[in-house]
Amino acid sequence: MNVFLHIGAHRCATTSFQEYLRQNAEALDEQNIGFWGPHRTRNGLFNGILPTPSAATGRDQHRRAIGRVQMHMTRSMDLGLDHLLITDENMMGTVRENLRLGALYCGVGERMARFAQAFDGRVTDVVVNLRSLETYWASALAYGVSRGHRVPSVAMLDRLVDSPRSWRDVLTDVACAVPGARIWAMPFETFGGRPEAQLSAMIGQDMPRAHARIRLNATPHLEELRTQLQSSVADQLPTGQGRWQPFDDAQIAALRETYADDLMWLAAGGDGLVQLKQDPDKIGQGMNPVQTDLTRGRPHDDQDRRMAGTG
Repeated sequence: MNVFLHIGAHRCATTSFQEYLRQNAEALDEQNIGFWGPHRTRNGLFNGILPTPSAATGRDQHRRAIGRVQMHMTRSMDLGLDHLLITDENMMGTVRENLRLGALYCGVGERMARFAQAFDGRVTDVVVNLRSLETYWASALAYGVSRGHRVPSVAMLDRLVDSPRSWRDVLTDVACAVPGARIWAMPFETFGGRPEAQLSAMIGQDMPRAHARIRLNATPHLEELRTQLQSSVADQLPTGQGRWQPFDDAQIAALRETYADDLMWLAAGGDGLVQLKQDPDKIGQGMNPVQTDLTRGRPHDDQDRRMAGTG
């Protein structure tokens, strides 16, 4: 049985992907594909894998957690499943922690090492969604502000832009924490909003298209965000409508360049640690299409393409 850990990241259409899996559970079962989503993993299954403050009971919570995961794994194997997909973006960390530290998933290595131990070396694949940094941080900030995080100052935005930590570091940490598994990177720009394509790329089979356009937990637009905040906080947001982009043009350019470097590193083989998943609907293009989203600079024709837009 192939065991996939789909660990996020947040703000990369993970909630919509999980809902797609739930809605298609019966069809996936017919293809011998099982899944555990947050409804299971956050309902006690993963309790104790990561250290948290708790009352002293004399019980080894970590050992109990490992036993609980192994028991559920055995049940899935007894069902005759060919593939088991465990999807929970909180395995990587939290958006709140990313905003507090001003960096991407600083503790992901230690966290994933603990999850790898809980699965007792049975994890065959780890899947990570990544997103262009100017839209990732904009979405994370909108999410955070709607839940009580302060509106970012210029200094905080500069700290996010200047952070030396990028997706390359996150993926490298994951690869080191789960050395026996294949690590896959799946860009949001390719797979976001296309859960059937994402699952097809992961499993290698055609997947049901039903319920594939459900969109959950989307980033609130400015007009919606204002209604969720106290007036004193809402007044700190810019005027206008549409998506909130807190970064200026120079900051956006710097964040895009960092993301472009990450994608180029992946396209070049990811140091043998990480593989870049291709769009299964475009495999026919061949290994060297005429122009890709990794092309830097401007082409010498009348098409003005961008690697990753703000839309």
